[in-house]
Amino acid sequence: MNTITVDTTNIIPEIPKQGMPVTIITGFLGSGKTTLLNQILQNKQDVKVAVLVNEFGDINIDSQLLISVDQDMVELSNGCICCTINDGLVDAVYRVLEREERIDYLVIETTGVADPLPIILTFVGRELRDLTNIDSILTVVDAEAFNEKHFESEAALKQITYGDIILLNKTDLVTLDKLQEVENFIHDIKHGARILHTQYGQVPLPLILDVSLTPKDHYIAIDDEDTHKHEHHHHSTHLENDGFVSISFQSDKPFDIHKFQNFLTEQMPENIFRAKGILWFSDINLRHIFQLCGHRYSLNTDQWYASPKNQLVFIGRNLDTNDIYTKINKCLL
Repeated sequence: MNTITVDTTNIIPEIPKQGMPVTIITGFLGSGKTTLLNQILQNKQDVKVAVLVNEFGDINIDSQLLISVDQDMVELSNGCICCTINDGLVDAVYRVLEREERIDYLVIETTGVADPLPIILTFVGRELRDLTNIDSILTVVDAEAFNEKHFESEAALKQITYGDIILLNKTDLVTLDKLQEVENFIHDIKHGARILHTQYGQVPLPLILDVSLTPKDHYIAIDDEDTHKHEHHHHSTHLENDGFVSISFQSDKPFDIHKFQNFLTEQMPENIFRAKGILWFSDINLRHIFQLCGHRYSLNTDQWYASPKNQLVFIGRNLDTNDIYTKINKCLL
């Protein structure tokens, strides 16, 4: 039997034809973006993921929920890294790309009132086009809170329009009729939308990562036509157009738990869509992770990893900042 010997010394290893794959997670306030992000980090198996987070407001609460942050980047024990988008999206991406240790996948969480288009165009623009490969836009929708009022927000509409996959989240909180109603809304906005039902952001990762669903050529054409508008910012004018404001509150004094409870149930303005924070109550040695979405809120406890303090962010439409500060200050001891 004849054997053929192959000289492998000059064979060039296969070089990836495309850059680092990128998934963008978008969705309206409180839809469950960070929960989905946590699912990805916990179930990523052997893939090393970099996560970029950019919370709307002065305090980056989401980064604290993910892991304790050292400056603007943190490395997790499982090889993943989290990075805050403080100095701009492109700079944050370069910080990931320049790391010695290879990162396999980049996931970005947008703010709840962000129009995804400028972020998409950043990745198809000439600066990042060859270094990254945009894979999918995931739009998380709160099945319970979603209603026609969302259409008062241009950003909420665009999040669905540009979504490659719509994750209809919190399906356990609604009736089948409401679920069908929301699906009909989504199909009216985006004909032929891919919709996945989820609870707590749980979805098999092969359904949402490395799926090559983003029509890159379409966005490249938009970007090439629009190069004179190449300044892409997360906090663009849509925030003002939609009337959303963010109010951040910090204090080194603890809350009285009964006063804070009264604020939540009796004094909270109706036009607050979303609130989140790390809370410190007197006489309780645990920190409380606070999440509010619509009329529903949760308080989960864990240990303090730093000196106790209160940090809160309220997001809503046409809020009276002074009124909220006055009410929340009265809850302090």
